[in-house]
Order: sequence, then C-alpha cells, then structure tokens
Amino acid sequence: MSGTPCRVGYCSVCSESYLFCFALLWYLAMPIQLKAWGDLACFTRPEMKVERVSYDVITPSAARGLLEAIYWKPEIRWVIDRLTVLRPIRFTNIRRNEVGSKVTVGGKTGAKAAMNRGAGNLGLVIEEDRQQRASTLLRDVAYVIEAHFEHTGKGASRNDAKHLDQFNRRAKRGQYFHHPYLGCREFAADFALASELPAKELEPDATLLGDRDLGYMLYDLDYGNDHQPRFFRAAMSDGVIDVASLIREQGVVA
Repeated sequence: MSGTPCRVGYCSVCSESYLFCFALLWYLAMPIQLKAWGDLACFTRPEMKVERVSYDVITPSAARGLLEAIYWKPEIRWVIDRLTVLRPIRFTNIRRNEVGSKVTVGGKTGAKAAMNRGAGNLGLVIEEDRQQRASTLLRDVAYVIEAHFEHTGKGASRNDAKHLDQFNRRAKRGQYFHHPYLGCREFAADFALASELPAKELEPDATLLGDRDLGYMLYDLDYGNDHQPRFFRAAMSDGVIDVASLIREQGVVA
C-alpha cells in the first residue's frame, strides 16, 4: 500500500487528531456575539424625506456596519443572524444642524472625475448650506448582535479561524478601524464581547416580552446593483429578532 499511512484517531486531511478537528469545527460554527450600547441612536427610516425618524430597533445594515468598524477584510462579508434588544424602546426629540446638499459622485464635477484628474473642488461651505432639522432618536439603547461571515471570493485566503480569532481579539481589546456608531456617526457606540459579560446583562428588559410586528425594515443595500435598498418584514419575539429565519421564510423585497 502506497501513500501516507493513516494514523488511527487522526484526520487524514490535516493530520491532526479528530478531537482537535471537532473542536475547531465547533469553534468556527459558533456565531460571534457582540454587545453594543450607547446614549443615543438613529436608524433612519428611508421613507422620511425631511426629518430624521429612527426605526424602533437597530437594523441589520447598521449592525453589519458596526462589526465592520471593528474588523473588516475584503475576503469576508458579515451576515447578521439575530438581534437582541436589551433595553426598553424609548424615543427623544432633538434639533440638529445639517447641510442641505451633498457632494456629487458622478458627472464632470463629481468625486469620481476629481479622483481621475487628481484635482477638483469638492468642498461645501457649511455656513451657506446649513439647515436645522428635527430628529426623533432612540435613547439609552443596548443590543446583542449575533453574526457570522461568508467569503466574498476575493483573495486566496480562506482561513476562517484567522478571521474569527482576529475579530474576537480586537473586540476584546476595544480596537477598531473607526469608532463604531449607532446609525449616525455622532452617536458613538461602546461594545464588548458577550462572552466577557455576565449573563444577566444579556437578558432583554421585561417590557420587551411578547410578540411585536415591526413592519418593513431596511435589511441592507445591494452594492452590486447600484446600491438598491432591500427590505424585510421584521418581527420581534421576547426582545429577539431572528433575522436569519425571517429572511429564509420571507426573503427580501426592493
């Protein structure tokens, strides 16, 4: 018989023990769990054209952006599995200064043309374009985000353990590429791995018990199709939004 001899109790693929392989597969199959909280949040409803009005809870799109702020690589894409609302849903109203326009991307005077030329006037004079708008925000929020990542096909590396370990290490140390935020950049988020916190801190508030229909909610943007928004019918049960099950059962709509 030719070839590498088979060792009893060892995997023929990686030459490690079966126990090691099973432990590794269990580790990779576990979704990441991150708690994020803050004083204010605004997950803007797109149907509100002038004033900012927040959804009742964090959107999968905002949760994905929060994870990417901590760890992002072009080889992976974060997919949200479950969202747990920990604190009562409470709103507050404020007025904020915003600009009434934005820098264009396309066209002869847009950002793409300026990047190709290496020069261009992309500035906005805030004093001339300032507007004061009312915003309906969430206050004193906290969520647990459960997610996994999928490979995008970019890059040759498919080392799942490396990506998972790097995310957990960065989250444990409080590291990030840019400060995570809750919908808008001015509403900074604190975060911690759920495994590092007492179980009592991860339980939804009693006011969230029962079933609640949250209506259609933004799921994410389809970046391969001109950034088209995709929506899903969100429902919360005892503070938990099982995003993966809802998408599996209902799909998403444009």
